[in-house]
Amino acid sequence: MKKLPLIIAAGLVATASAASARDYIEVVGSSTVYPFTTVVAETFGNKTKFKTPKIESTGTGGGAKLFCAGAGIDTPDITNASRRMKKSEFDTCQKNGVKDIIEVQVGFDGIAFANSKKAPQMTLTRKDIYLALAKTVPGKNPGELVLNPYTTWKDVNPSLPATKIEVLGPPPTSGTRDAFAELALEGGCKTFDFIADFKKSDSALYKATCHEVREDGAFIEAGENDNLIVQKLEANPNALGVFGFSFLDQNSDKVQGSIIDGASLTFDTIADGSYPVSRPLYFYVKSAHIGKVPGIKEFLAEFVSEDSFGDDGYLVEKGLIPLSEEKRAGFREDATKMTSLSM
Repeated sequence: MKKLPLIIAAGLVATASAASARDYIEVVGSSTVYPFTTVVAETFGNKTKFKTPKIESTGTGGGAKLFCAGAGIDTPDITNASRRMKKSEFDTCQKNGVKDIIEVQVGFDGIAFANSKKAPQMTLTRKDIYLALAKTVPGKNPGELVLNPYTTWKDVNPSLPATKIEVLGPPPTSGTRDAFAELALEGGCKTFDFIADFKKSDSALYKATCHEVREDGAFIEAGENDNLIVQKLEANPNALGVFGFSFLDQNSDKVQGSIIDGASLTFDTIADGSYPVSRPLYFYVKSAHIGKVPGIKEFLAEFVSEDSFGDDGYLVEKGLIPLSEEKRAGFREDATKMTSLSM
């Protein structure tokens, strides 16, 4: 009788161990990459013996935080990112035991600055976008920076309509927000010579001036759900929204992208680099989980197949802008050989 508790305890340990094991892949991260990964997951689940992976849209920053929390299988296997992993995120991964990370660039995406088709299409410059949405902007005196005073688009540029500045966009945890700040806001910010000079003399001031978004209601954080932004634009034709090209492509009957610096947002303008607000998309795989969670190696192979992210792959039909054949081959080799990322 004295041995019974030990038998029960051993049984509980075995049960707990079995419960902690996973028989499906967990993916977190970017809302922009989310629809692409979801399609790959569904295809993978249908054509293999493995369970369909669980995909969660947490935003790029949120995904990196979950991914880098540790190497145990209670953490995600893969994280999507609508920008390259930051050095600080990589260092956090290393510190927490996530040593071997496989990096795969999926393709390219353009950031749409879109409005309802019920309203006229906007023609903007990155300078217009900066002046409309930055927290601080040049004042009336030379070299002066002031809190953003502009309330209408006409205030920013006399050629624009006198409608209230109201832009729905992603939160700070989003890779789309990071890319928007770097490509659109900073792109317009550095057209002012005295601010561009800050990059050498005071890099912290330069980043704050060029990346910080105003907090007075003109920019509205709408979460990680890009479909919700599209719905809100339909309901409010005077508003604009910031999200990835794939969502614009999928909702082209409802919303339209603005012309930015003379370039329309299309598949071709992203691919040839003429659209100024475009960025690469990635996902990252935890090598330590390969062999512990079933199907990761096979899922990775599906994602980097020509059927998936190739020129005529099913992801292109969903709005992905593919990499060149040479780059695809390089990332496919990295995935196959499980080459670890270094920074």
